[in-house]
Amino acid sequence: MSKPKDYTERCRLISNAFYNQGLEKAQIRDLTGASLCLKRSLAFDKYNTDARNLLGLIYYEIGETAEALVQWVLSSNLKQDHNRATYYLHELQGEPGKLEDESIHIRRYNQALSQAQNDNSDLAILQLGRVVEHKPNFVKAHMLLALLHIGQENYAKAGQSLYRVLQIDKNHPKALWYMSIVKSHTGRADVEKRKLKNAFSHHQMQDDDIILPPTYRESTGWQMILHIAVGLAMGVAVIFFLVMPAREQEMNGIHNQEMNEVLEQVNQKSMTIDQLKADAAAMETERDAAVANLQTILDENGGVLSQYQQLAHILHAYKVDDFQTAVELYADMDPTMITDEAMQAIIAEIRKDMEERGYQVLADLGNRARDAGQAEQALAYYQKSLNIKADNPQVIYDMAMVYQNRGEEDAANELFGQVIMNDPDSELAARAKEARGY
Repeated sequence: MSKPKDYTERCRLISNAFYNQGLEKAQIRDLTGASLCLKRSLAFDKYNTDARNLLGLIYYEIGETAEALVQWVLSSNLKQDHNRATYYLHELQGEPGKLEDESIHIRRYNQALSQAQNDNSDLAILQLGRVVEHKPNFVKAHMLLALLHIGQENYAKAGQSLYRVLQIDKNHPKALWYMSIVKSHTGRADVEKRKLKNAFSHHQMQDDDIILPPTYRESTGWQMILHIAVGLAMGVAVIFFLVMPAREQEMNGIHNQEMNEVLEQVNQKSMTIDQLKADAAAMETERDAAVANLQTILDENGGVLSQYQQLAHILHAYKVDDFQTAVELYADMDPTMITDEAMQAIIAEIRKDMEERGYQVLADLGNRARDAGQAEQALAYYQKSLNIKADNPQVIYDMAMVYQNRGEEDAANELFGQVIMNDPDSELAARAKEARGY
């Protein structure tokens, strides 16, 4: 029995180690590295709420509010007491119109992405300018804005957007790569290279450094004239034999270098265009996923966020022994929208309990409503009971009787037929036959 405990403890320790690494990286604004460490931490221990809360903060810092909400809702359900995620959610809900503003910015970003893909770069740039003005930490918007500026060869403005991204996340891989392209086209790369070379080079002679020969004596007049003549002759020889060929070779070298630079620029532009197309396609996929994710989360009637809140209410009802409330809440829930593995384990236990005894609570509520003359309410409870346990002949029969009493013979006869077909020799089947007039 010790092995499972040892394995669980090892997973917890590894998860904490990755969390500590992520925390260190986050403190120096290496948000990309921090998020990778925190995801690994949660892979070893999904109940590590500290790692989940920090991952939510990183998502929020880079403008991914929807992803941050998912992490904090999960965290608050895993640990209800003394959890910072509850505070973060309360702060967001306490700001009037905060989530609505986030939705507006996402829609503007998606419009800009669509305009960029339809060759409306100018409109896309204007749209993105409005987005980053109101949401200056939205990394995806800055990245798309930089790509559009690069496509228009406006490298200075592209550098400004990329600089903002690297202020938020200093090791953002795509931003670093795009910045290298910007620097190569603005000459900044050569300047930085020269500065680095000079910083680590040996001491060079300065203008005021004077080297005196070991012996020195003044020359006479005829000796000076002779030295001048010899110097002129040597100068002519040097120019003829050394300088001229070297100059010609230098000119050829410059010409060849210029040709190579032109070819390199052509190749670089081709590569940049191909990369921009690939990035645009990738961002389109991310856009579609973000739209679907945000729409699902912000949907108040059935979104992921509301489903997590519904699950939290069910767990609270269990905690206070209010089983009827738990059953009614579960009947209105869509557990398939919750994909987190840790939550799935909890939902499986609740589903098992509902299939064993929860369906009967709904059936009893249906009977009470029927006896009180509330036919619509009774049918709703019966249907919810069948949603949990579909093969309950008593509930099907009771529904049929409600329909028959309302004069809806077709609906009643269909349900009577199900009872007769599923269990032809039972007492309910005999009563169903009699009700149908067999």
